[in-house]
Amino acid sequence: MELLQLQYFRTVARMEHMTKAAQDLRIAQPALSKTIARLEKDVGVPLFDRHGRQIRLNTFGKAFLDKVEAALTLLEEGQKEISDLAGLEYGSIHLATSTLDRLSEPLSSFLTLHPNVNFRITQASLEEMAHLLEVGEVDICFTPLPMERPDFSVSSVLNEDVYLAVPPSHRLAGLHSVRLNEVADEPFIGYKEGFPFQKMNDDFFRRVGISPNYVCRVDEPAAISNLVRAGLGVALVGNCGGPNSPLHLLSIEYPVCQRHFQIVWHNKRYLSMAARKFRDFVIQYFAAS
Repeated sequence: MELLQLQYFRTVARMEHMTKAAQDLRIAQPALSKTIARLEKDVGVPLFDRHGRQIRLNTFGKAFLDKVEAALTLLEEGQKEISDLAGLEYGSIHLATSTLDRLSEPLSSFLTLHPNVNFRITQASLEEMAHLLEVGEVDICFTPLPMERPDFSVSSVLNEDVYLAVPPSHRLAGLHSVRLNEVADEPFIGYKEGFPFQKMNDDFFRRVGISPNYVCRVDEPAAISNLVRAGLGVALVGNCGGPNSPLHLLSIEYPVCQRHFQIVWHNKRYLSMAARKFRDFVIQYFAAS
């Protein structure tokens, strides 16, 4: 039984799709199928139920996956410990986040101080991040939404007010503040459904009992800014650039609209020196800003 077989098996088991797993692993699908077949021969039982092109992890496979996950996690933690023995500069960090919008500046500052630290960044939903942290595939998560699990440790790093952004020529552009229900009939630019910021924005709208008229939905904060400036509509945004923001931002009097960014790690898994340093750096960075 080879380590590569176990790594391939874990990917196939999670996806339950041979072609997609092969694409993810960047190998030919026939080669992956042969590897899984050899592994099944080694363990002595089939690990998947096959129905045509469909594959499903069976009872044997589910039991074996638990052990494979544990074994690979231990090996990965061993690699991190060896990196720590070699010093911070040779460490690696796997970070998962739903948005890099507020993390790009501290990330850049950290890399300026530690240019040889290797980063791997995965953009994922809240549910995906929680799973990746649970199984040990990522070291740290950065999220604006609560991610509460018994074995997760959380540190709040940034509380950000949410504003109403309007085009320069908008009828409200001369005001300093507004109540959210006063713009119920305005054309809105929003994020796609399921995007973390959109989930929070939906909650703000529910508090005042309005359903915005969305004329466009995007998945990048920069797109929101560009479309508001173009005059397409208004939007809820964070404090984009503070006093130097390219948008006209109105404070929201009611309801209280804030985003609470936090950094999350698993308190029962080994966290490398590089990951610990980065976690502490991000906390201190926002505390000082």
